[in-house]
Amino acid sequence: MFFEEDDNNFFIEIAHSQQFKMGEVVGGDAFISTMIKDENRFVAVLSDGLGSGIRANVLSSLTASMAVNYRLQHRPLSDSMRSILDTLPVDPRKRIGYATCSAAEIDLNGEAHLFEFDNPDFIIFRGNTCIEPRKKSVRLATSQGDRVLLESKIMLFKGDRIIMLSDGVTQSGLGSRSMPMGWERSMVIDFIKNYLERHPDVSARELSKVVMQKALHNDLFEAKDDITCGVIYLRAPRRLLICTGPPFDPGNDKEMARIFDTYPGRRIVCGGTTAHILARELDRKVIGDGRQQVKTNLPTSARMEGAELVTEGILTLGHLADLIQSYKEGYKPDNSPAGEILKIIMDSDVIDFLMGTRINEAHYDPSLPVEMEIRRNLIRRLKVVLERVFMNKVRIKYI
Repeated sequence: MFFEEDDNNFFIEIAHSQQFKMGEVVGGDAFISTMIKDENRFVAVLSDGLGSGIRANVLSSLTASMAVNYRLQHRPLSDSMRSILDTLPVDPRKRIGYATCSAAEIDLNGEAHLFEFDNPDFIIFRGNTCIEPRKKSVRLATSQGDRVLLESKIMLFKGDRIIMLSDGVTQSGLGSRSMPMGWERSMVIDFIKNYLERHPDVSARELSKVVMQKALHNDLFEAKDDITCGVIYLRAPRRLLICTGPPFDPGNDKEMARIFDTYPGRRIVCGGTTAHILARELDRKVIGDGRQQVKTNLPTSARMEGAELVTEGILTLGHLADLIQSYKEGYKPDNSPAGEILKIIMDSDVIDFLMGTRINEAHYDPSLPVEMEIRRNLIRRLKVVLERVFMNKVRIKYI
């Protein structure tokens, strides 16, 4: 195989969905996740600031970012939480500086270290069965009094999910006839269990959205508090190949076509010359897409057997990089060629770029041979933004 198989047998997907309290322009909850590439560790933190609005946003954002940074430095979270609580600005009326915190740290062996401070308890599903890990109570002496941190360690396996909730989820529907005490944790577990029975392969992104929308429905679509659901999902990686640029040596056209045709995942072709090489070598046709697309400066996309999408090359990849760099949670890509690629990327984990290094003679100026360098820099830029924004595993091979 041109692209080697993954060393681990699962991919860690982390996503969250959020709804602000009705009438607020910012959320009082903060969710931050990051991947430490050199150590193969993933960290996710959910914090809920006291109250709502700007003040709560400051408290939760500060708490979440400090918790992540402390874990990056391998500092014990008990010490970290003590420092965080002593650092938080004090509410002048309630005279406390307060934010909850849930943190999960997972490595690619499946070892998970979980911390909970005043948020609803983690919900952990193995298949469609909820499991409860043993928890250790850690007492913290802070400037705001004694606090209790819950700590647990668990070995996770492919198919396991961790669900993190703010109390805007578990208190949704509070006072209603069907939920006088709110959407209690046991009810949330039953809801997720029933959903997983019907949709066993649902992504972390989709499951977090389903839970958030159900909580919003409980509040009759007028959120009484900030609602946040984060999901961590260990599953088989979904792979995507993006093939762009003709090979440096035309003698490698057959090899590019072989790699494309045998790739174990979804496939996209970016570049007209590349598409025609693949079509010629594989005896296939490139045909017009036939779908109406939003008006952009990009050429329309096409179809070819074996490819999810065929698009123009450099302009489309540049627009794609811009879309990813400006991406915010909840954004729905349009149906432009770059938007269509982004939709497929959002449903993928491992992104493999197969980049040909021949200069396109139609664009080549002997005094300024930059076309290949533009493509190379674009692919490198895409690698950086994909790893930062979506935490994809990105690999580049040149041919």
